Amino acid sequence: MLCTWARDYGITGTGIDMSSLFTSQAKMRAQELGVSDHVYFIHNDAAGYVADKKCDVAACVGATWIAGGVAGTLRLLAKSLKPGGVMLIGEPYWRLVPATEEIAQACGVTSVTDFLTLPALIASFGEKGYDVVEMVLADQEGWDRYEAAKWLTMRRWLEENPDDDFVQEIRTELSIAPKRHVTYTREYLGWGVFALMAR
Repeated sequence: MLCTWARDYGITGTGIDMSSLFTSQAKMRAQELGVSDHVYFIHNDAAGYVADKKCDVAACVGATWIAGGVAGTLRLLAKSLKPGGVMLIGEPYWRLVPATEEIAQACGVTSVTDFLTLPALIASFGEKGYDVVEMVLADQEGWDRYEAAKWLTMRRWLEENPDDDFVQEIRTELSIAPKRHVTYTREYLGWGVFALMAR
């Protein structure tokens, strides 16, 4: 995302990820797009990260756990944001609230309380002092494409790394992920990126 924005809009930015794989892939992507001098990547835990220089856009897409959930992530990102800046939060939500904890766990989460419904999530932003100024929600086809791409990645990884210590874990995940998605995740979970501005 950061590399594409640098290419398309000429922005500069910093990306942080705990995964050395993701960080190295981001650096390669920056080289491919010719934006290596516009983006900087830090291989580290983003929990507690505050930019040295305040920015126009601060984003946490799919990792609000870094600050203990949405509320903590809003507080953390606000420390790096200029007045009038835009915050982007990528977060799952319940399309359909599971009737039991077992169904929630079958969706790959710990508890029904891990996520809110879309109306409750939107309301929570307002309760924390933010206006929602834009949102992009994944439709089911987009969600399918996102999940299914992971299955091919896992399959190829298994073929290329037959002696790795994680083979059994990845094999187990690949064996259950497609059925879990079509049985549970697809029906119960939604995903959105929400643009917020402080009131």
